Amino acid sequence: MTINQHVTEFAGLPVVAFDPAAALPADQTAVAWRLEAADYDTPAEEFAAQLTEFVATVDPASVRALVIGAWGSAYDTPPPVGLLVELASRLTGLRALFLGEMTFEECEISWIRQDDVTPLLTAYPALEVLRVRGATEGLTLSPVRHTALRELAIEAGGLPAGVVRAVAGCDLPALEHLELWLGDPAYGGDATVDDLAPILAGTRLPRLRHLGLRDAMIADEVAAAVAGAPVVARLHTLDLSLGVLSDPGAAALLAGQSLTHLRRLDLHHHYLSEETAARLARELPGVEVDLSDREEADSDGDRYVAVAE
Repeated sequence: MTINQHVTEFAGLPVVAFDPAAALPADQTAVAWRLEAADYDTPAEEFAAQLTEFVATVDPASVRALVIGAWGSAYDTPPPVGLLVELASRLTGLRALFLGEMTFEECEISWIRQDDVTPLLTAYPALEVLRVRGATEGLTLSPVRHTALRELAIEAGGLPAGVVRAVAGCDLPALEHLELWLGDPAYGGDATVDDLAPILAGTRLPRLRHLGLRDAMIADEVAAAVAGAPVVARLHTLDLSLGVLSDPGAAALLAGQSLTHLRRLDLHHHYLSEETAARLARELPGVEVDLSDREEADSDGDRYVAVAE
């Protein structure tokens, strides 16, 4: 699997590409604006100028959601975090930000050059949704308190342990949706279940209802840790999809605490036997269990996450 399509909706709003020559929508609060460079090697300065022009053209206070696509040479140039921070005094209505929403044709996920996103959380205290794509190159985060953030997602082919620990160290009392793509060690995904322990303990995220620990080479270990994790009792959605979950991991899930309170258990893209998949469906009545995209190990017994490079 690769990421080969742009999102058409973000934060519940339709995505509209910014075109300075086009008429503005009648209700500028009803769209998620998308900005992207003309092509993959556009100079970063040109994208920064586009972002500045955007704020000068629209009513900046009306901007609710912003999707930042390719910013030009994203494989070796970080996103314009500094400029976004500077614009915070004008983008006073911003509630949702997607940083790095690009397809594999624009830049492979593991090649996307990211940056320290902590200043964004500091500059936008009313931000409710932050989604970041690309983590192997340059992404950093410091533990921070943010009282408005409801959704945090980091998509990566390999998520560094330091970023996972930083997320676990954040004080996010309003967070309801947390999604971490742990990825493959070959692409920087060196987090372990020990790094996830503060999240799984459930003491720091009192409102968490959706937990996604996705795209993981350590999917079986994650499943075993989740099986006894206190946080699970208050979730309505547990997402362990896109990884290499196999029968031992599923058996650990079923041997642990009851999961029948869940609305949804997402395991799609897995390596489960037909017998184990049937057992999951049978023992979790009333739970929507997604067991689609069953994969087979290759001739060497190797399994692969859905998104790596």
